[in-house]
Amino acid sequence: MTRIGIIGSAGRMGQAIARVAEATGHELAGGIDQGGDPADLAARSDVLVDFSSPRALAANLAAAQGAHIPIVIGTTGLEAEHHAMIDEAAGAIAVLQTGNTSLGVTLLAHLVREAAARLGEDWDIEVVETHHRMKVDAPSGTALLLGQAAAEGRGIDLASHSERGRDGITGKREVGAIGFAALRGGTVAGDHTVHFLGENERLALSHLAEDRTIFARGAVKAAEWLIGKGAGRYTMPQVLGL
Repeated sequence: MTRIGIIGSAGRMGQAIARVAEATGHELAGGIDQGGDPADLAARSDVLVDFSSPRALAANLAAAQGAHIPIVIGTTGLEAEHHAMIDEAAGAIAVLQTGNTSLGVTLLAHLVREAAARLGEDWDIEVVETHHRMKVDAPSGTALLLGQAAAEGRGIDLASHSERGRDGITGKREVGAIGFAALRGGTVAGDHTVHFLGENERLALSHLAEDRTIFARGAVKAAEWLIGKGAGRYTMPQVLGL
């Protein structure tokens, strides 16, 4: 039995993780939200699972380090400064950060990387995602994860090859670019499709999330896997042995 502490426990993901953790025989060490004390929660936990906000990341990492326990970070909207914090914390504790905890999306990213590595630059890549109307960041963390997988397959830097927010007279599409499109509406948990568009043929690799529980299951599995790991930065593909 693992004692799991949830940061962002009142959110939809936090509540889903709590349900899955209890259903799989784990103990809930508790949960906190904005204004809560992550250090107190860490002291009662074997592992922290963080689905809160980027602005809370520094305090959450410090709490995990202070208690010498691992942390799973599923918070999206992270910037370069946040990844630098994670890299620093990973020198002392085990940290798993991901834009999506779904096991299906993890496998999808693997397939996208493989496809991008084998199809030439004459195949255009577009990442299209749809989420519920309440989502505040775009492109989604998952879309960026998939775009990064495509860039790694091509051996290119995603930041310098991204095309986003096309509007007006944008000119022709740049060769080798990875495009992103974000749709928002309704109660969609998360749909992602990576399109590979070549001459007279197209390939689409998709993942459709029907319920937020899939992300909770992956988060709990990641938390289980992270227990006992040495200091370092880990990924969801490692959880699946990819």
